[in-house]
Amino acid sequence: MKTKLFFTILFFAAFCGFSQSKKITKTGDIRFEASVPSFEEVKAQNKTATVVLNTETGEIAALALIKGFRFKIALMEEHFNENYLESDRHPKATFKGKVYGFDMNKLSESDREFTIKGMLELHGKSKEITVPAKIKKTEEGIALTTDFTVNSDDFNIQIPKMVSNKVSKKVNISVDCILK
Repeated sequence: MKTKLFFTILFFAAFCGFSQSKKITKTGDIRFEASVPSFEEVKAQNKTATVVLNTETGEIAALALIKGFRFKIALMEEHFNENYLESDRHPKATFKGKVYGFDMNKLSESDREFTIKGMLELHGKSKEITVPAKIKKTEEGIALTTDFTVNSDDFNIQIPKMVSNKVSKKVNISVDCILK
C-alpha cells in the first residue's frame, strides 16, 4: 500500500501540478487480452489506473500498477506477476505522450478521433507507440477510449515454451477513462 501511495504522489508531483488545465482520474480502466482460440482465456483488468490530461497542451500521462490487474483464475494472476511481468522488479507500467490536435473547446458529446503518440514503459523496456483514441465531453468530464495492440517481444516478456501455443505474443489493450 505504501508503494502504491508513493508512486501516485511521485507521479502527480512530476507531471501534474494542480491547475485547472489538468483533468485527472484514478479509476482508469485498462483491459488486456492475449488469448489464443481453443485455449483458456488470457485476459485481465485493472480499474485503478491514474491518467492525467493537460487540456491546454494535449500532454497525457498514465500509470498502472502491475499488481492491480485481476484475472478470473488466481493461478494465472500469480504466474503473470511472478513469471511474465515480474511485478516485484517492474511494479508499474507508464505512458507519457501527447494527444495530437487536441482542443478542449472543440470537444462535444460526440466522439472525436485523435492520435496519441508517446512512450510506453513496461517490464523495464520503453517503446514509442502511436494509437487511435476517441475523446468526448460527458456530464462527468472528458471520456477517453482507445484500443491498440502491442507485441510482448517488444518489452522482453518471455513466454515459456511450454505455454507458447496458449498465449498470444500480440496483446490487445483497451483503455477507458473519465477525466475530471
